[in-house]
Amino acid sequence: MKFFIDTASLAQIKEAQDLGVLDGVTTNPSLMAKEGISGHDRVMKHYVDICNIVDGDVSAEVIATDYAGMIKEGEDLAALHPNIVVKVPMTRDGVKAIKYFTGKGIKTNCTLVFSAGQALLAAKAGATYVSPFVGRLDDVSTDGVQLIEQIRVIYDNYGYGTEILAASIRHPMHIIQCAEVGADVATCPLSAITALFDHPLTTIGLEKFLADHKKAATAVKA
Repeated sequence: MKFFIDTASLAQIKEAQDLGVLDGVTTNPSLMAKEGISGHDRVMKHYVDICNIVDGDVSAEVIATDYAGMIKEGEDLAALHPNIVVKVPMTRDGVKAIKYFTGKGIKTNCTLVFSAGQALLAAKAGATYVSPFVGRLDDVSTDGVQLIEQIRVIYDNYGYGTEILAASIRHPMHIIQCAEVGADVATCPLSAITALFDHPLTTIGLEKFLADHKKAATAVKA
């Protein structure tokens, strides 16, 4: 499973890259604003800055909600860097735009997916990625991970090449659960990825190894 970091923070992206486990980045206007990035030119430059750090795909979201607007913004974004993936909302015009971009060889990420039917439409239109929002489904007492599993079965049944990008990942267990049911990608905050390092028995075991080494070293000197 690929690990994407969901942020616009260059510092966090660099940190994740340095860990050696980063495969890509997803971001959106809200995350840009959180980093104080505003204005068309600054946002476009920031996407390029992200692409210059990461070797893999970088999802850049369109703001327009109409077909013509999505096409114009998506083509501008795709022209920025070969790693750019145009993120398009799951709407009628969004699916039409995905079909258009697919025909032009532009990679797409269909976002705000909350049902298997939506994921099926995105795959039929040729989306590179589909982004079911696991955490937001959990928030309304629906099993987000179960949706990932359902989409996996459908895609495997018909050989769709669209990758399942599990989004709205809140914690490390979400990552593990999505991996168990076959998500191709998990996009999440850096904190969820780094939390995978932690286990009390690892900490205890390392402390014991170091203590035993210290005892052995002291005995040799004596």
